[in-house]
Amino acid sequence: MIRPELMAGLRRWSEVLTGLAVALFGLWALQAQDRFFQLLAVLVVAAGLGMALIGWRRLRFARAGLAPGIVQIVEGQISYFGPEEGGFLALRDLVELHLVAQGTSWLLIASDGARLEIPVAATGADALFDAFGSLPGLRMQALLEALEDTSPPPARALWLHPARAGRHLRLH
Repeated sequence: MIRPELMAGLRRWSEVLTGLAVALFGLWALQAQDRFFQLLAVLVVAAGLGMALIGWRRLRFARAGLAPGIVQIVEGQISYFGPEEGGFLALRDLVELHLVAQGTSWLLIASDGARLEIPVAATGADALFDAFGSLPGLRMQALLEALEDTSPPPARALWLHPARAGRHLRLH
């Protein structure tokens, strides 16, 4: 029987650990005498390290703690069900992304002006990593650095749709 704390930690780090295990298998496979298998082993190492890097970024994106509400993403639609407010927003309609409330909430703004505020630590908010990663021109490293800022500003603009690049952000 494994202690619950250890199980939770392993679950949290599972993507990184899986990627590292694949890379280690590739390193072991490099012992092969055949050049073809050595080339395959190098590809396996690269794939494993890539998996570990993405897992590490997801780990940095996920926020500890509990915030009210539940986030779901189904077929390109972001849904937030909060205790007092919530809403839906299609990812294709997203034109602005902000980190607000001293880095505790995402503010998503649609092309029609609809706004959706989602706590970064809401249940299921870690699924936003892939959704935000699909936004054209968004630098995930900048987003992760904004999340990890120890003294964040009240609001921070993270992304503006490239078609709207010359326009002002509508944060207020």
